[in-house]
Order: sequence, then C-alpha cells, then structure tokens
Amino acid sequence: MQKITQKMLIDKAVSLLDNGTVTKVLGWMEGQFKYDVSPFVFKSKEALEKGFVFNHFCGANVSKYLVKETKKDEGKILVFLKPCDTYSFSQLVTENRIKKENVYVVGIPCDGMMDISKVKEISGDGIIDIEFKDDKINVKTLYDGDKEINANDALLERCSNCKSKKCVYYDELMGENGEVSDSNRFDEVEKLEKMSEEERFNFWQNELSRCIRCNACRDVCPACTCEKCVFDNPKSGVENKAIADSFEEKMFHIIRAFHVAGRCTDCGECSRVCPQNIPLHLLNRKFIKDINSFYGDYQAGEEIGNRAPLVDYTLDDIEPNEGVMKGDEEDA
Repeated sequence: MQKITQKMLIDKAVSLLDNGTVTKVLGWMEGQFKYDVSPFVFKSKEALEKGFVFNHFCGANVSKYLVKETKKDEGKILVFLKPCDTYSFSQLVTENRIKKENVYVVGIPCDGMMDISKVKEISGDGIIDIEFKDDKINVKTLYDGDKEINANDALLERCSNCKSKKCVYYDELMGENGEVSDSNRFDEVEKLEKMSEEERFNFWQNELSRCIRCNACRDVCPACTCEKCVFDNPKSGVENKAIADSFEEKMFHIIRAFHVAGRCTDCGECSRVCPQNIPLHLLNRKFIKDINSFYGDYQAGEEIGNRAPLVDYTLDDIEPNEGVMKGDEEDA
C-alpha cells in the first residue's frame, strides 16, 4: 500500500485551492506538542504550508466538523478522510446532517493511529520530542532518555481492532483502497457477556464512576449532532453537571449509547478523547453486536442512503407482526 506523506496531502490541497475546486481545507494542525494534533480549517496555501500536519497522531475523525462547515456560504471544502472517517461521513450524509454538494472528499489509506497514553506507558512521562520513522517512533523524554517504539505497540484501540481499511466514499482516492478487515473488535464484548450480572454491574460501576461529565465523548461523537442536547436542557433533570449520585453517572452514558444505537459507526472517538480512559466504545459495540445478531450484519455508514435496522421495518424483524397477542386472541 502506498505511503501517504504530509507533503503529498499539502500538495494536493494547494492544487485544489489554486484551481478553484475548493476554497478551504479541513485537516489537522499540531499544537504545543507533536502528539497534540487537532482538526483545523485552512484557508490559504500559506496556512497549509505553515500548519498542516499528517502523522501517527492524526487520529481525530474530522467528519463531524463538516456538519457546521458545509452550512457556511464559503464555497466547497476539501477534507481528507481516513477509511473509518468515511463511514461517519456517509452516515451523516444519510441523516442529512452534511451538505455533500459542499464537500470534496479525498480518501486516504491508513495503517493505524497511535494512542499517546500507550506511548507514555512505554516511554514514560516528560516527552520532549517525537520523531517519526516509517513504522517506528523515536521518543525523547526529559527523565528516561530516548526510546524507540514500534507503532503497532501503541495503536489506538480502534486501530488495533480495525473494522475496515476501505474508504466507502470519496471524490478522489490517494493510493490504493483497502478491504474490510477480519476484526476481533467484539472479543471484549463477549468477555463481558460471559460475566454474571453482578460482575458486569461492578465492571461498569467501576468504569463509569470515573466520569467527570466533561462531555468530551458527546462533543466529539459524529452520531451526536443534535442542535440542542437533552443534557444541556435545564428542565430535563439531567442537565450537564458534576455527578450527583451513582444513578446519574450511569444514566448519562446509557442514554447516549441508546441515542446512537444503529447509527454508531464504531469510530472509537468517544474512548479516544475520554480523559478518564473509560472504554465507552464497549457500550456501542454491544449494541452493534446485538443488531447484527437480531437483524443480520449491518454496518452503519457503509453506503449513503442505507437505513438502519432500527428504523426500517421488514417482515423478518425479530418481533413478528402477528396482528394480536396470543392472550388477546382468545378474547377477540
């Protein structure tokens, strides 16, 4: 598979700006540290050459940012989408949350992005600099000197259990397209399913008790695009606030998981941004696994226009339409 470099993406973006195909570019910009990479909108060649980055820490799924950007009357926006990003893009277009006509999508291959938490576990804290070299990174630390790390040893969870290296939507593709992966992403869900009810309760009680209600998971999630969230409504009884009791700390994530059921593309952003390292993706994967079991294999975002099983009735649904309940039949 062709290796896509930062220079290749900058050159592509500059050419599309110069010929008028697009007026701005959605990509990634480095923050204070090389691993501190965030989505950013570039509007000039100079800005791109100065600030655009593409490295092992460009894990952020930029598709959600298009919800607001495509509604602006500023021409067409170029976006570079990794395979997992294209699933979210397709789902958002299906839900009429993105104006597809205002986007120019360039699909790019991805071999996996790195988790800075895992890097720090291996190298130690006090990272001064990081140098990228093919499938390895050299980490310079303040306390423990230099360490070389294999990229595969520090992959984001969603990348180590990648569901697909295939871009499902694009206007232009750089490099070769990949294939849907033979993923082990449901292994952890199956471990939880084998636990007793008490063991599962204790597991989630322990995990969710660390939640500080920062809303990072909600704000980054491509499936959470409501203009007014129930958790911001002071009359809802669940308004955004610090955890008050054990009931509330569970309900926030349970309600959110039900909200995205059938629409979650399993991009893993919720777990990536959680400052408490709560494995929130496992809640969503449980729903995905159950939907596959009850309704047949379904992947949200696989194709624009596909209807999720939970909003599409068929005669083969898990709850057959028998007209009347068995007990009512005798009374009829």
